[in-house]
Amino acid sequence: MSEITLGKYLFERLSQVNCNTVFGLPGDFNLSLLDKLYEVKGMRWAGNANELNAAYAADGYARIKGMSCIITTFGVGELSALNGIAGSYAEHVGVLHVVGVPSISSQAKQLLLHHTLGNGDFTVFHRMSANISETTAMITDIANAPAEIDRCIRTTYTTQRPVYLGLPANLVDLNVPAKLLETPIDLSLKPNDAEAEAEVVRTVIEMIKDAKNPVILADACASRHDVKAETKKLIDLTQFPVYVTPMGKGAIDEQHPRYGGVYVGTLSRPEVKKAVESADLILSIGALLSDFNTGSFSYSYKTKNIVEFHSDHIKIRNATFPGVQMKFALQKLLGAIPEVVKDYKPVAVPARVPINKSTPANTPMKQEWMWNQLGSFLREGDIVIAETGTSAFGINQTTFPTDVYAIVQVLWGSIGFTVGALLGATMAAEELDPKKRVILFIGDGSLQLTVQEISTMIRWGLKPYIFVLNNNGYTIEKLIHGPHAEYNEIQGWDHLALLPTFGARNYETHRIATTGEWDKLTQDKDFQDNSKIRMIEVMLPVFDAPQNLVKQAQLTAATNAKQ
Repeated sequence: MSEITLGKYLFERLSQVNCNTVFGLPGDFNLSLLDKLYEVKGMRWAGNANELNAAYAADGYARIKGMSCIITTFGVGELSALNGIAGSYAEHVGVLHVVGVPSISSQAKQLLLHHTLGNGDFTVFHRMSANISETTAMITDIANAPAEIDRCIRTTYTTQRPVYLGLPANLVDLNVPAKLLETPIDLSLKPNDAEAEAEVVRTVIEMIKDAKNPVILADACASRHDVKAETKKLIDLTQFPVYVTPMGKGAIDEQHPRYGGVYVGTLSRPEVKKAVESADLILSIGALLSDFNTGSFSYSYKTKNIVEFHSDHIKIRNATFPGVQMKFALQKLLGAIPEVVKDYKPVAVPARVPINKSTPANTPMKQEWMWNQLGSFLREGDIVIAETGTSAFGINQTTFPTDVYAIVQVLWGSIGFTVGALLGATMAAEELDPKKRVILFIGDGSLQLTVQEISTMIRWGLKPYIFVLNNNGYTIEKLIHGPHAEYNEIQGWDHLALLPTFGARNYETHRIATTGEWDKLTQDKDFQDNSKIRMIEVMLPVFDAPQNLVKQAQLTAATNAKQ
């Protein structure tokens, strides 16, 4: 085989980087492209319910496997996906957005085609996406098309940001040399400038030498930019206490003896707040300092000795080292650490969140109790997804077993994101290990935005756990503003009828309202294995919420009132 079509080339390249499931919807400008997917062994077309859900699913898949691909059609399809793509851009998630666009000749003639704005401008949607993409490409020449595809895939993977790739309908059937596939795409990072990197390492080493009470703070990009292994080694070698942010949940092993808890500024447990803020050196790894990730910007470090390790720069106190990537800098730092910390005397870390005391079986379910109890149901290797709202805040109280990965969209915070993300994460988990459990916690209000994607899960025989927290409306919004406002209310659904409505055959549904019912269900051995798709409706009081959400809502309401 000396030549292959450009469409098949794209899918062969995706297969080579283990991006095996493609999300999206068919449209007349991408149909010929989609034909080629079925020519590549091991590739799967998810076939989503709508483009927004597809973008959410691509985000969830990429968080587990390193990158993902969504294919939409020109105009109407690509614009429907952009909220999800924007979330991936904000939260550093590598999603390749491939758009089937009209033929080059149609564009040149400025034909009044469907899916256009009727003004002959075929570049407007590409320009929209450019603002939420690391790079973009609009293929116009078959000769350089393979190189552009390779560039887009490499950029998606290495920067962990969305990339836009426009493929005209008339090019996907043209041939390119198959021999190009013999050279793998180079996914390695370019080395740091040696001089700048050496200065960073030298400065950090001196700061560590002088520190008596240092801490490590792991954030979202420790996971996104693949420095979890380096972070773990840093903890092991130094024995410094380590804390995570809400977005960093799952970035480090919470069973590690040096793990101290979740730091969220004023919303932290008092002992965690004191431990972090009294440190004389903070090594911050992969920070994304948004309001909900910092307790409305309430970090109150007493020290100015702060080192921020980022994917594309490092900041030490007030000095910034652009282009110095944290992965290589951390690796160099690790080589010098043992000698520097040999005299360090480990300080105590805060005690773990205590497990719930025994309660009568008929005790009504409450959020505080549930999130503390959840840790005993989770097991090593689980993927836990928590929706914006009570779940995103409640999960901070749960102590994870080793190697539990969390998906929580703290920064972008698009309500309904997690149903699509659940689909993507479950498909990714199935490809890695069919026994790996994926568990969603979502409110009854959020579910209504994206519920259709459950049908795609059923279509593919996926087996996630879907915990629906029924507190009769948008509780997080009610706590911020309008506790009894009509706009924070929703139409109640018969949640346990959803799975059969979407065509499920092998499924389970449960409704629980007491602590005894929770314990009985979660301790049932048959329930603990992902043998079927399950929906569990948890009945909760309307205004019940985790304490840190109540505090955050008060801070947000106060901030909004001042502005």
